[in-house]
Amino acid sequence: MSSTELPGIAAATAAPRASAVRIAEGEDLRTVTLPGLTLTVRSRPPARAGLPPALLVHGLGGSSQNWSALLPLIDDLVDGEALDLPGFGDSPPPDDGNYSVTGHARAVIRYLDASDRGPVHLLGNSLGGAVSTRIAALRPDLVRTLTLVSPALPELRVQRSAAPTGLLAVPGVTALYSRLTKDWTPEMRTRGMLGLCYGDPSRVSDEGLRNAVAEMERRLELPYFWDAMTRSARGIVNSYTLGGQHGLWRQARRVLAPTLLVYGGRDQLVGYRMARKAATAFRGARLLTLPDAGHVAMMEYPEAVARAFRELLDDYDSSRS
Repeated sequence: MSSTELPGIAAATAAPRASAVRIAEGEDLRTVTLPGLTLTVRSRPPARAGLPPALLVHGLGGSSQNWSALLPLIDDLVDGEALDLPGFGDSPPPDDGNYSVTGHARAVIRYLDASDRGPVHLLGNSLGGAVSTRIAALRPDLVRTLTLVSPALPELRVQRSAAPTGLLAVPGVTALYSRLTKDWTPEMRTRGMLGLCYGDPSRVSDEGLRNAVAEMERRLELPYFWDAMTRSARGIVNSYTLGGQHGLWRQARRVLAPTLLVYGGRDQLVGYRMARKAATAFRGARLLTLPDAGHVAMMEYPEAVARAFRELLDDYDSSRS
């Protein structure tokens, strides 16, 4: 694990950690600080020098590890980085306590501005998809292409299976849930999470399950874990109510970057039916539907997502030529 100094970013001397964070072979972690903000960034050396930068943004309750299956499949295309949003993974909470979609987007923008890596190929999943949509609309200068995997964009009819996640945003529900599940083991919680996020949880290997349980144990030791979950869930719900120029669907129509949309047919959190609406909202978007995938297609079917991403970049490069 190394700590790297970036332009405009001071390397943190000691980031708070409950225990060691898993690093896949070939990956590196570094901790960077901005005023009021500390972020952990996971990277994988590109196959060759001079490749364009990419930034990958995880979803609610996730971390940069969610992209570890995809990163090695695209390291010949991009110089990829995945960050932990404030309060998630190995990034501590933001000093201002702002977990709204805009707050998370501001954190990513600040990192990109300070690191001077933009414009990037921006990829986002779930909450990270909503955050990336907002960034692409507000700061088109930072985004080359946009790839959204099950983005958390407003739905009029939320799926019944997604209701418990939305209830986290209701004051007092998290404390009640914590009391009701106080006897649950980390493995029980992990299996429940995998059952919600995967189209077919049996695809998770024994090693993958062990790693996920270890990460769950680590997160549960963090004193801010439930606060980050609750406030970020509330941020998603609040973003659904915004109208006018701040509405996410309005912002989707403002995105200029070539866009790839990925939806899973077994997604229990983002409705599969939203794929058609999203394909209409993002101008000229290409759509990849995976009937057997759940909410995290880049973890379940990384090869399929990598192929679609490769086609997106091929067309992007051709259009620029």
